Amino acid sequence: MTRTRGLVAGGVTGRRARLWRLGVLVAIVAAMVLADSGCTVIPVTGPLNVNETGSSDPLSKPFQRMIAIPPQKSWGPEQTVRGLQAAMAAYADDPTILPQYLTPEARAKWSASGPVTVIEDGFEFAPPAPRDETSPVQKVTLKGRWVAGIQEDDSYVPTAGSSPFPFELVKVQGGGYRVKDLPNGLLLTNADVTRAYRATNLYYLNGKTGNRLVVDRVRLRLKPTETYAQTILERLLKSPTAALQGAVTTSFPPGTKILSIRADERVVINLSGPIDLLDLSTEASLKAQIRYSLNKNEIAKGRVIEIQVDGEPYSIDQPNSDDQWLDDSSDTAYYVGKGAVHYMGKDGPAAAVPGPAGEPREGYSDFALSKDGQLIAAKTSTGISVAGATQNGRWQEVIQGTKLTPPTWHRDGSLWTYDQRNAVLLRYDPSSGRGPERVAAPKLAGLDVTQLRIARDGVRVAVMTGENTVQIGALTGEAAGTMLGNFHVLTTTEVGTKILDVAWSDDEHLLVLVELVESKAGQILNEINVGDGEVVAVPLKDRLESVAALDDRVLAAATVDQRTKILELNQDRQSWTVKIESDASSPLFPLG
Repeated sequence: MTRTRGLVAGGVTGRRARLWRLGVLVAIVAAMVLADSGCTVIPVTGPLNVNETGSSDPLSKPFQRMIAIPPQKSWGPEQTVRGLQAAMAAYADDPTILPQYLTPEARAKWSASGPVTVIEDGFEFAPPAPRDETSPVQKVTLKGRWVAGIQEDDSYVPTAGSSPFPFELVKVQGGGYRVKDLPNGLLLTNADVTRAYRATNLYYLNGKTGNRLVVDRVRLRLKPTETYAQTILERLLKSPTAALQGAVTTSFPPGTKILSIRADERVVINLSGPIDLLDLSTEASLKAQIRYSLNKNEIAKGRVIEIQVDGEPYSIDQPNSDDQWLDDSSDTAYYVGKGAVHYMGKDGPAAAVPGPAGEPREGYSDFALSKDGQLIAAKTSTGISVAGATQNGRWQEVIQGTKLTPPTWHRDGSLWTYDQRNAVLLRYDPSSGRGPERVAAPKLAGLDVTQLRIARDGVRVAVMTGENTVQIGALTGEAAGTMLGNFHVLTTTEVGTKILDVAWSDDEHLLVLVELVESKAGQILNEINVGDGEVVAVPLKDRLESVAALDDRVLAAATVDQRTKILELNQDRQSWTVKIESDASSPLFPLG
């Protein structure tokens, strides 16, 4: 019999609500008829409207609500485990069914708290070992590729490999089976997560200055009792994920609550809590956190957002407000030709930058540009030098060392590198008048750090170790207490490959260029979301030497007909156009 899984609950009230409740009753009856299925699905429209306005709330997201059924007397061990997994998918909507699959002892020990394990759809069972049908205990092993885990902080962590999930079941008097022991947490399929969760971007404040937003990507479970907008803002009031702990702050003071959210021609959000109504800087940042957390998730776009505190007017946010909360840097593109840095025009070369950096010079490589493009750093055989992009500029060695990673600029104007020989992270501030200072990075001890790239948000850092691994960390603390930590592995390539280059495209995405050393397939260019590991492959035709990006614009140095040229990825993200024909390498954007 066809197995259907889930119920969709809609944002309805009044007569429509009564019809919806009738639909639920019908679903339950149908579920009992389909006793060998596990659960049922009836498509409706979306989450229940928490405001009960009598119409579907545009701040909601459609989703399917699961209705599972209890274990049946006629089910064998495998059918029981399938029913148990379906009850896990429905647990957040109805926690009463899953415990019915467990023995009293297992029920007393099990808790839904803990990470959610996500496996691929269409899971199977391992061939059963010879069974003693007279034994009350039967063993079943569910086989599935482990896709990811959703942590308790709502972060989504991709995982590779297959995992067996063994179950012991006890035959009960009167027929049917119960699970004898169940590890804490939920086991969901990828389809379950797609149905009930949404990838969501939350926005916090740069911990150093609080004048820029930093994105934190989470998976939020949709709820039939509240709109998606409320789900987003309720989560925004909590701490960021572990990846950004200690690296970002929030403008919401502890104790802030959401009293209501309603929408018509404008979105009205009513807050309560110890919000200082006279603090203009808090008003601006709080408004920005709300605006971007809603609009970047396709909620309230194009509408006025009115923020109230205890029902009193607090702030008005106009659509398309002109601000700098996600300002990155200058969008001017550069490239290196014959050892000199050049501006790149819309359709090709423009001119060399003024000063010594625009003059051909041997021995300088791995150029990097500051936020406004006014300072240029380069690596030499003895260290890292900096020159101003002015006629009066001159090269000055600011960090000494023979084994330094390529320089990278922070948006605050400081220059960073990793000293491989002495295993220390170095930061140089041109405005301080002092030499480089050490920054704590204990998790990098003993690792072969080969590249370091600070994101334009000034918080996240991509660190390449060896030739095959990229980790993402974050700068936490301030001043002398700054350290680089919060690491997690973003990608690890297989033996026989090596990572040639990495570049930030925006706050969320890192470009990773991989060479397949032992294969004729050539190269792979992946754009990876650092928040949840989602990978989008960029088609390649020519061999690339390096990449650079700023938002949707991607440039690459490529070998074409034995000549190095600058290519630009077209808007279709499927093809490239030659922008500079020859004598060009190493495209650059400020920061990243």
